[in-house]
Amino acid sequence: MQPLDYRHMEEESWHGRVVCDPEIQGGEPCIKGTRVRVAVIVASLADASIEELLKNYPQLTREDVRAALWFASEASHNTLVA
Repeated sequence: MQPLDYRHMEEESWHGRVVCDPEIQGGEPCIKGTRVRVAVIVASLADASIEELLKNYPQLTREDVRAALWFASEASHNTLVA
């Protein structure tokens, strides 16, 4: 199996779906048009399948979940964790 190469994802795939608006959830990254934070999506996937997540958050699409994961991946490359 080949590793995923995040550089191949089209820029608008996650840039158009993940927004940071100070008026929504205190500016935390959320899926556009929802109040669902990227952090909630990523944390939920630690204990649930994508199908369960989509059932619990019917306002999300599979592409939204994918965008959240790509955003989190991108953020982890730019963050120093102590």
